[in-house]
Amino acid sequence: MKYWDETLAVAQRILIELLRRRRSLVFWSIFPLSVLLLNGYILAERAQLTMAEAMELAAPSTLVGAALFFSCLGGSVATVVAEREQQTLKRLFISPLSGTSYFLGIFVAHSCIGIGQMLLVYAIASSFGANFEGSILLGLSIVLLSIISYVGVGFILGTQLARRTEDVNALVAAFGVPLLILGGAFLPTSLFPETLLEIANFNPIYHMNEALVEVWANGKAWSELNPHIEFLCGFAAIMVIAGWFSYRRMLSVERRL
Repeated sequence: MKYWDETLAVAQRILIELLRRRRSLVFWSIFPLSVLLLNGYILAERAQLTMAEAMELAAPSTLVGAALFFSCLGGSVATVVAEREQQTLKRLFISPLSGTSYFLGIFVAHSCIGIGQMLLVYAIASSFGANFEGSILLGLSIVLLSIISYVGVGFILGTQLARRTEDVNALVAAFGVPLLILGGAFLPTSLFPETLLEIANFNPIYHMNEALVEVWANGKAWSELNPHIEFLCGFAAIMVIAGWFSYRRMLSVERRL
C-alpha cells in the first residue's frame, strides 16, 4: 500500500501540473493526428490503397513513433528537468519516497496520456473506415510495454544528462529521431537494406512498431510475435531497474549541489 499510495501521489501531481499548463496536452494531441493524416494519405496514394487500408497501417506506426515517443519519452525527460528546476527534488530528500514509486508515478501519469493518445489516433483512423483486426488485450500489452520503455529511457536521460530545459529538445533529437527512423516509424522497414534490418533488431522502437502493426493491422496472435514481445519485456524490465539506479544516483548528486 505504501508504494501504491506514493505512486498515485506522484502521478496525480504530474497530471495536475499538465492540466494547468494545457499547452503540452494540446500539442501532444495535434502532432500525432497530423502525422497520421500525412502517413495515411501518402500510403493511400503511393501504395494504391484505400484510405481505410492506409489508416490501418499508418495508425500503429503513428501511435508508436509520434504519439508515445514524444509524450512518454520527451515528456518524462521534461518532467524530471522541471522537478530539478523547481527544486522539487530537494524536497524529496526529506520524504520517504522510494525511487521505484517515483518512476512508477511518472509511468502512470504518462500512461494516462498515452492511452488518451491511443484512443484519439484510433478514433480518427476508424472514422476513415479502418478496422481493428487483432486481440485488444495483446495490443494494449504492446502499448503498455512501449510506454514503460519510453518512460524508462526518458527517466534515465532526464536524471543523468539533462540539467536545464534547453537540454530536453537536444537529447530527444540526438537519441530519439535516429531510432525512430531506424524503427520504421517514418519509413516502412520493407525498404531497409539487410544491414539496417540487422541493426534495427536491437532497436526497441522497431519491435514496438512491428508488433503493433502485425496485431492491429494483420490480426497476428501472441505466439507469432514472440521475438518482439520477448525483446520488449526484457527491455522494459531493464529500464525499470536502470531507472531505480538512476534515481538513487540523481539524489546523491543533488545532495552535493
